[in-house]
Amino acid sequence: MAERTRPREIAVPAMGLVVLVGVSGSGKSTFAARHFLPTQVISSDTCRGLVADDENDQSATPDAFDVLHYIVGTRLRRGLLTVVDATNVQRAARASLVRLAKDHDVLVDAVVLDVPERTAVERNAARPDRTFGAQVVTRQHRDLRRSLRGLRKEGFRRVHVLDGVEQVESVVVGRERSWNDRRDLTGPFDVVGDVHGCAAELRTLLTRLGYDVRGGGAHHPDGRTAVFVGDLVDRGPDTPGVLRLVMGMVADGDALCVSGNHEAKLVRALKGANVQVSHGLAESLEQLAAEPDEFRDAALGFMDRLVSHYVLDDGRLVVAHAGLKEAYHGRSSSRVRSFALYGDTTGETDEYGLPVRYPWAQEYRGAATVVYGHTPVPRAEWVNGTICLDTGVVFGGRLTALRYPEREVVDVEAERQHYEPVRPLAGSPAGAREPTTLRADDVLGTRWLESDRAGRVKVPEENAAAALEVMSRFAVDPRWLVYLPPTMAPAPTSRREGYLEHPAEAFDAYAAAGVERVVCEEKHMGSRAVAVVCRDADVAAGRFGVDDGTTGVVHTRTGRPFFADRDQHERLVGRVRRAVAPLFDRLDADWLAVDAELLPWSAKAGGLIREQYASVGAAARAALPVAVDVLDAAAARGLDVADLVARTRHRLDDATAFRDAYARYCEPTPPGDPLDGVRLAPFQVLAAGDRLLAETEPHPWHLDVLGGLDDPFLTPTRHVAVDLGSEADREAATRWWLDLTEAGGEGMVVKPAAVPEPGRRGVQPGLKVRGRDYLRIVYGPDYTRSLDVLRERHLGRKQHLALREHGLGLDALDGFCRGEPLWRAHQLVFAVLALESEPVDPRL
Repeated sequence: MAERTRPREIAVPAMGLVVLVGVSGSGKSTFAARHFLPTQVISSDTCRGLVADDENDQSATPDAFDVLHYIVGTRLRRGLLTVVDATNVQRAARASLVRLAKDHDVLVDAVVLDVPERTAVERNAARPDRTFGAQVVTRQHRDLRRSLRGLRKEGFRRVHVLDGVEQVESVVVGRERSWNDRRDLTGPFDVVGDVHGCAAELRTLLTRLGYDVRGGGAHHPDGRTAVFVGDLVDRGPDTPGVLRLVMGMVADGDALCVSGNHEAKLVRALKGANVQVSHGLAESLEQLAAEPDEFRDAALGFMDRLVSHYVLDDGRLVVAHAGLKEAYHGRSSSRVRSFALYGDTTGETDEYGLPVRYPWAQEYRGAATVVYGHTPVPRAEWVNGTICLDTGVVFGGRLTALRYPEREVVDVEAERQHYEPVRPLAGSPAGAREPTTLRADDVLGTRWLESDRAGRVKVPEENAAAALEVMSRFAVDPRWLVYLPPTMAPAPTSRREGYLEHPAEAFDAYAAAGVERVVCEEKHMGSRAVAVVCRDADVAAGRFGVDDGTTGVVHTRTGRPFFADRDQHERLVGRVRRAVAPLFDRLDADWLAVDAELLPWSAKAGGLIREQYASVGAAARAALPVAVDVLDAAAARGLDVADLVARTRHRLDDATAFRDAYARYCEPTPPGDPLDGVRLAPFQVLAAGDRLLAETEPHPWHLDVLGGLDDPFLTPTRHVAVDLGSEADREAATRWWLDLTEAGGEGMVVKPAAVPEPGRRGVQPGLKVRGRDYLRIVYGPDYTRSLDVLRERHLGRKQHLALREHGLGLDALDGFCRGEPLWRAHQLVFAVLALESEPVDPRL
């Protein structure tokens, strides 16, 4: 009795289309509301109301279904589960929806609500908004009865027929992920390239990867999972041995495997299909013929069940035999399977009679790493976040694996050439990097960027347009732009008498964020500079694709060269490279990225000083003394102008202090060479070779390493360490700041001393604390008389901007260090520049 009353359970695709089929009054809307989210259900009645303001206006039906199909298509393109609530009792209505699902390469199920005709008529009669008669339901019911005979042949993955009201109301609806969706598996993985029957080399590679290879299986003691890209069979000496090992690993949960085109063809041959016995198939058939029937049947079943591709690690990794463009990731259709097994071809053949592959990897711009094989290449190389692991082991090349997420390539040599290749292994992988990789459509328009360190960041279209103007007209060669420094937020506003900014507020802010130690760095009054330098021109060409003989760049925080004259710029780069040259050996790197200040300020800001600051200072120092003299004379005649005299004298004192403040940072340029007198004050080694030192080494390490460089071109960055739990440390650092600023220094930057914890967000990378006199340059000569107003300044937007730009910049540099394509770094760097157009008070 309990067995008979158990509710029926059905499963629909977790990503795909569900078509409800039933007459008016069968309960489709109630069923949809019970089992799906409101946003997942697209109703024909609702669409009719959208276009006619009346859900029962049948004359609006064609327009309503145009809207319905558009919404459904958009949701399917975005990979969202979508449920169509309409009668769908006619084949033509269902066919258009099945085509829509196939156009977007998703699964489609039908759920039929087969209730008695009398029940549907009674339900409609009880609804005042239903104005049609019983004959409509009768016609729909007749159409439904005809449909049930051939519904399963219309292209639906499954047809779930719910028979009667009780079953409709009691059914349990579950979600079923597609077989290729293994986002829940996070690795670590070892992805293995095409094996082609080379069992000995496979055992050697797995052993090198750390697997314990025994009999018909292999297990990694650290729980790593092997993922095979297909083409286990054909050509090589031991196809059964490879199958036995991989089948054992898959059965034990130690491996995953996708189908290759050679498995697909071997399956057809073993099933008796008439296939051309070529490209190594004969070897597999002969070897399998010598195996027991039980093994041959098991191997056939294993290969026949292999999926076209896997989506792993929350969508970050995709494995497919011949690769897969982004639009097909996680999708299910014959078109997707064909691409995954055979790749995209141009329809042409080369001089060897082999199909010409379309270089899909060259145009790939997806977020997921795609690992594949299929087309033999001399070596595994990264192309736009994709990598081909077929290095021709069966042709005498190598068997290659990729450790993920480490992105480490491991390979072993072939024991011998087992099969003569039709086409020689030569050249670079399809889609190899071109000298210029930045494309306008990578950065234009409103974009949402997913950043590991900054979260989800929106770049508005107008900001992108402004950034493109700067980048295209003024920036250095974009191949060098792998990082832009972020804006920096000031410390929280101080309430201390006479101060707008003070170290105490910076210390308190970091202590409240859980930071225990900080380092206070002298803030040089210069221009922010990023120096990217290579050991030699060969490194520049190989790593950055710059083959014009240049060895680096020194650019501003907006990506512009410091000197427009090419010769001057190259000589500046040469000085920087010579100054930091000892770090190439010390850090075992062939290129470096260094964050610094270029001194003096006047070297870059001479025009600003002359046109803005000097004019204000000169006017005030010329006019105010005259005004004081006139007022003194008026007072001598007995006029009551004492208050006005005092205010004017204060204004003169402020103007003098303003002039003295900016003059401290102006150094006369020696006649002749404009580079004379220019110096660099480095404070952080951002990256060295393939290492992102900005996040792996604490700030004191950077300052010590850079401070140890002995070159007159370099100016050291003075600093003090502070234990935030020590009042003595706080007081000492505050005295240091006071001495620094009273002597004409700009101020200091307070930074967390330790390397931030992975994934931790919300802690400012640095807070600037500027001196009282320097702030006159920023807020005007007499700002100290308006502190009550200035203390109401809003820092939230500036702080948020600083965090986003910091995260984007590090993501860009980190990706470049790890071998990601330049275009991906450019997207993030471009976003940093675009965010500079945000409406934030420039004085902050």
